[in-house]
Amino acid sequence: MTASVRPRRRCLACAAGEDLPANEPVWPLGWQCRACGHQVAEQDGIPTFAPELADTISGMDPKNFEMLSKVEAEHFWFVARNELIVGLIDKFFPDARRFLEIGCGNGAVLSAVARSRDWERLVGSELHPSGLAYARQRMPTGVEFVQMDARNIPAVGVFDLTGAFDVIEHIADDEGVLRGMRAATRTGGGIIIAVPQHPWLWSHADDIAYHQRRYRRGELEAKLRHNGFEVLFSTSYTSVLLPLMIVSRLKSRGKGGNDDIEREFTLDPRINGPLTAVLRAEVRLTLAGWRWPAGGSRVVVARAV
Repeated sequence: MTASVRPRRRCLACAAGEDLPANEPVWPLGWQCRACGHQVAEQDGIPTFAPELADTISGMDPKNFEMLSKVEAEHFWFVARNELIVGLIDKFFPDARRFLEIGCGNGAVLSAVARSRDWERLVGSELHPSGLAYARQRMPTGVEFVQMDARNIPAVGVFDLTGAFDVIEHIADDEGVLRGMRAATRTGGGIIIAVPQHPWLWSHADDIAYHQRRYRRGELEAKLRHNGFEVLFSTSYTSVLLPLMIVSRLKSRGKGGNDDIEREFTLDPRINGPLTAVLRAEVRLTLAGWRWPAGGSRVVVARAV
């Protein structure tokens, strides 16, 4: 059992901690470490902790943010996934009031979470400022944003809940991210992680999405336990539509262009509507306690211990 600690900012230059006042942003603009004097950089009004990696092709191609911003609000996969994430937050962490999303991208999930309840702190982090530019347009005032490398989160015990949704599969050191999220989460707080599942589903779509892996069943749960979490709930996602996904992946193998991604995210409304209805029905069953044995993704809920 890890002892509870006071919420603190952490200087990445000297590792010193600084108590976090309740009425201040986690990382105020121009924040300067009292111990070593290091001052955090900023870009367009956002604190930047890893400027050397900003908008590089690291984990994903930043140019994809524009394409995603046009489809996330209506595409069946994103719509149902948002409902699943918000439903799991409400079910397992009804008292959480301080939330950090790792790799918030355009803010599709963060905006849904923001609407779900009143939050004391709502923070979106992203390696790529180009994604945060879209996210800020979607968010109400008071939401904080930070550019950082998720392997080195400059916070200790600050958040009731942290989340990463289809993010850590892009990062070679995924356990480094989980360790950082554990440090940033208070003891007894929660974490929700979503990742692509089943290595046998690997296709060109994974290659051009810069995935490092698709997770084997049980792999993410083991890594969470190894890094300070107790698993509360785990299930597959996109299970009912798995046969369609298998056919799509088989057809895309051997192709060398971007048509895999374009086909998945550009759908005729006559197809997108029924798929949305099917996946929403799956989500309702999942939130009722159903655990699906196989599916395109895995979603795991855990508690920091």
